[in-house]
Amino acid sequence: MDLAKYLFTRLGQIGVRSVHGVPSDYNLRALDYLKSCNLHWVGNANELCSGYAADGYARVKGVGALISSFGPGELSAINAIAGAYSEKIPVVHIVGTPPLKAQRAGACLHHSLGDGNFGVFADMFKNITAAKVNLIDAATAPQMIDSALRECILKSQPVYISLPTDMVSAQVPAPEHPIDLSPPIYEASSESAVVDQVFSRIESCRRPLILVDGFTARYGVLDELDQLVRATGFTTLTTPFGKSIVDETIRNFCGVYLGSAGDLALQSWIHDCDLVLYFGPEPSDGNTFGFSAVPNPDVTITFEGNSTRIGAVETPCSVKSILTKLLARLDKSSITTKEGYQHRPSEAPRAVDRDRIIDHASFWPYISRFIRSEDVLLTEPGTATYGSPALTLPPSTKLINSSRWLSIGHMLAASQGAALAQRDIAEVDGRPPGRTILFEGDGSLQMTAQAISDIIRNKLDVIIFLLNNNGYTTERVIHGFSESYNDIQPWRNLQAANYFGADLDDASYAVRTFSAANWGELQDALNHAGLQAGNGLNIVEIAMDMGDVPEALQRLAHYVSKRNSGDK
Repeated sequence: MDLAKYLFTRLGQIGVRSVHGVPSDYNLRALDYLKSCNLHWVGNANELCSGYAADGYARVKGVGALISSFGPGELSAINAIAGAYSEKIPVVHIVGTPPLKAQRAGACLHHSLGDGNFGVFADMFKNITAAKVNLIDAATAPQMIDSALRECILKSQPVYISLPTDMVSAQVPAPEHPIDLSPPIYEASSESAVVDQVFSRIESCRRPLILVDGFTARYGVLDELDQLVRATGFTTLTTPFGKSIVDETIRNFCGVYLGSAGDLALQSWIHDCDLVLYFGPEPSDGNTFGFSAVPNPDVTITFEGNSTRIGAVETPCSVKSILTKLLARLDKSSITTKEGYQHRPSEAPRAVDRDRIIDHASFWPYISRFIRSEDVLLTEPGTATYGSPALTLPPSTKLINSSRWLSIGHMLAASQGAALAQRDIAEVDGRPPGRTILFEGDGSLQMTAQAISDIIRNKLDVIIFLLNNNGYTTERVIHGFSESYNDIQPWRNLQAANYFGADLDDASYAVRTFSAANWGELQDALNHAGLQAGNGLNIVEIAMDMGDVPEALQRLAHYVSKRNSGDK
């Protein structure tokens, strides 16, 4: 078969149903093959949005893909690819490049630097991808594609595939077998030794803690982790990045650990723990609130996807295998009751005055009542991410945020990918998709507003709660509260759907907008049947005070301000 067909066939086999991207002369011939391979072309307004959207798609579907052009197109997407690498998201980035004959001649082509070096842009991706391949030889191309896609899935990181225009129709053998995605096999004796040590520590500990961070979601162990939390009854917390990984209705789930930015009594209790089982750590300053939520390494057993660290000893192993064996051991034993944290139940949503402006302290507990099982929630870096720990989530809810890369504008475009992934999954499963709900800032929206066009073009179902606090409020509370560099141009955000071409008379795709300047208007919007259903595009613009931020963000901003001035 033709090489492009081989590539897209393999994409479909690993779970991709929709491909993001922007057309350009160097990828047009490849795009002709998408339809025959049963892949949906999304068609984004720009490459950065396509990269963010592929990231959001992958966080829900398991893997995402985008196609860009050589040069300007791929460099426009590079920020999104770097973010996917930083946060371990499996994204396949396919780049259409000039024909080999022109490359070998060193021709001065458009989209190049004019120096005859056609590998310069690919080299920029070397440090932010798990694999980088250039399909210049039909004899090796199939193996290179399979190897790259395997790395993408098993390492849960982006890969880069160059496809020259004159290689699109090169003849290669059709695939005879699926790509081998089986994980590495580790030495059984080493794994057994790790299980023995973990079980011994569990038996002898007095005050244990299970701490779940966000990278746990990349390891394929959510069922095993759920069983461990339930079987041990140990006090269990997540980080902000790990929120929603643990079922929040389990009796021993005690919330989100915010370190010095949260409950100081909880921080003190954790300080005296003699065992911490720490899953999927993401120890960045933002996720650990200036590193104050990093557990004591002397009592911590850390579980990565392919290793376990006990003290200073790191052992290569499969965390899934370790958990399976540990659960079997726990099932045959009787663990004595351990000291748990006396968790205070979540406060009921505060009563609100209909005429009062909406504030973060009340908003997040209150909006929890709007959330349902199977919803996918996305929180934009800034006030939304640091407000979301106060959400109370029902079972089978997925919360997506950025914890390390923190590129504002990410989540608006990612919501397009997440909503599309919801629809693709539902079409296969034959069930209605859950709702896609985005909590977005007014400054962030201006970074990737074209993603609204992509949502409309693909008739996706998205609810956007637009938190309008008149500028870059996170930056304001760090430094320069009243400085003009933290201001933005006010937009008429509720007119976005009209500007981006939505047919407001199209009965098959609803567009709804709501303005909430106070609690009464927000309550009326939330009671709207269409908004509750979540079909079509829904934008609820919520006015908030310019200086109002979640308490956790206020404390983190104080730390960042002191650190950036050299005081920490």
